[in-house]
Amino acid sequence: MYPQTNDNTALTARARLLGRHLDIRRLGHLEALATNPLVTPIGVTGRAVLFRSGAVVLFGVDDAQETAFVEEIRPFVRDSLIQPEHEDLPILIDPSRAEALERERLVLADADLARLQVVADILGKSVLLADQEARVAHAFDRIEPLADRLRRQGRGVSHANTLIRHIGEALAIQQDMVGRGEIGDKPEVIWERPDLERLFLNLEAEYEIRERQLALERKLTLINDTAGTLLDLLQSKRSLRVEWYIVILIVVEIVLTLYELFLHTPGH
Repeated sequence: MYPQTNDNTALTARARLLGRHLDIRRLGHLEALATNPLVTPIGVTGRAVLFRSGAVVLFGVDDAQETAFVEEIRPFVRDSLIQPEHEDLPILIDPSRAEALERERLVLADADLARLQVVADILGKSVLLADQEARVAHAFDRIEPLADRLRRQGRGVSHANTLIRHIGEALAIQQDMVGRGEIGDKPEVIWERPDLERLFLNLEAEYEIRERQLALERKLTLINDTAGTLLDLLQSKRSLRVEWYIVILIVVEIVLTLYELFLHTPGH
């Protein structure tokens, strides 16, 4: 249970996406209040929930505690973001009220670890999706001119490496969402605490987690299809060029053979 001195306690959840991956296995030095996801204390009343996706959600900490904790775990973050995605959510603990989001504030019946894990799961997914949305938008900006060039001029790029990088970027985003982020999965705590499923579903709907995931998947599919089509066209063009080279070589060989025959013909 979250330490509190009265029935109504206010705190803030701070979600931060620090990088592309957080190596949870190397955080054995942290005290584990709960696992899957890992919950560790900060100070007397603060809590931190950590995810493999690189997201960290802090509850009831001040700026100094946040900075100190982030610096402590930063060595275990891979591909750190220069400008981490962030999202804050005010929370009111009030057992006399129904659990719901109201006026951009979340009301909870209590602040036991399981509830904090559910809230952290949604906030962690939200900041991850925000980062992926920015990456996909950037990928769209880069591939749109290629598609437009194909439409206007009937030809795409001249280098396969450019297209392969676009495909690789799309695959990396999908891996972050599905593999490390587990965007489409319910947190394990739901299976142990089915009474928290309603809270999870309400928060998932409020933050439009599934809708944002589906929108990203459609855009990633379009990027993959566009890059794949341009790559196929480039490879076909190169194959045709090779075929022409072979034809030219055959013609040259025939000409040389005829020339030699002509020179060695008696009477010439």
